Amino acid sequence: MKIKGAFFAVLGTFFVLAMSSASAAVDTGPIDAVLKKTVLGDQDFKVIDDFLAQAVQDLVRTRDLTAIAQARTVILSRTSAQGQYAQRFSESAHRHIQAGFEQAQSLRPDERKTTVFINLLILIDGLHDLRLADLAIPWLKDQNMVARYWAVHALTNTAAVEQLNSGASSDPALASTIVVRLKEVVDDSSPEILAQIATFAANVKIPQGEELLLAVADVRIKRYAEWTVKHEFYDVGILKLLESKIPLPSAGSGPMTPTASAGKPAVAQRFAQLYSYATQRYIKGTERGLLNDPQKRHLIAVLVETEEKCIGRLLNRPQLTIRRAIEKESMTALLDEHNRLLGAETTPGELPTRLGFDYGSNRTAPIPLPDPPQKQ
Repeated sequence: MKIKGAFFAVLGTFFVLAMSSASAAVDTGPIDAVLKKTVLGDQDFKVIDDFLAQAVQDLVRTRDLTAIAQARTVILSRTSAQGQYAQRFSESAHRHIQAGFEQAQSLRPDERKTTVFINLLILIDGLHDLRLADLAIPWLKDQNMVARYWAVHALTNTAAVEQLNSGASSDPALASTIVVRLKEVVDDSSPEILAQIATFAANVKIPQGEELLLAVADVRIKRYAEWTVKHEFYDVGILKLLESKIPLPSAGSGPMTPTASAGKPAVAQRFAQLYSYATQRYIKGTERGLLNDPQKRHLIAVLVETEEKCIGRLLNRPQLTIRRAIEKESMTALLDEHNRLLGAETTPGELPTRLGFDYGSNRTAPIPLPDPPQKQ
């Protein structure tokens, strides 16, 4: 999608994709020799430390983006799962990356300093080592969204989730710490970052993860209500993650019992309200000429893909009515199906009835999307 391309074009300014094998300034001969050993001694540990000291220095001092990418590649290609090596490599990487952040503070101009900061965060992300988590956490609140993205990614990527879920991290409370810190930044993070946080929240195996996922959904719901939402396409992913957390009634059992849905009505309610707002935005925005073509396309993707992949599963039958209403450009048919599925003021919808939730204070209908604010 174009929205992803636009954001990652910005990331590309800092993350050169060419993983060249050209020789960097650091001499890799000694470290390559250590990599071949099964038992390491003090001299080998010194080689590891010297290698990382020089390689990180190259990254900090180099101005050319391609050379910076090469410096990162040289480091990442010298990792190993061998116990002694991995431990010393991690300890040395932590020490020298921390020193790199400190040294970069004095760089000028600011654009060069920012480039180094971001590339150090990309390096942390690529190392897949949660022992470096404390180096990324302070960057979660950075106002530069590219720096924040890579800090978030370093703490929430697939390798991080696997380590946290397996208990492989050195700090058993680290998952909770990461969730708490991520929750602090959801309200002012970009859609790309929210999507990454949501994926992490849905996959990390601690109860607080679901709370974080709800917080992301609440931010997107708020943006729709304010008519400030951007990049609606990302809500496809968020809706799918919410839907994956909704338990289904057993076949032929009718609506969920309170026991079957314990703790889940909040997830189902967020799913329905977010989907409702996307539908209402499409209807109001189309009828009043408030949406441009990309916004319409993104909303159509949200409505159609969620209907087919999520609502169809929740109802346990193929669901194509929303797609057909959009193809016919019938806002009346679309609103009718919205009301039938999600609820209207006088009648509960099929999803709330089947899944056992309401919209708060026994509301049978989603909250109506407010009119857009008047332009000053």
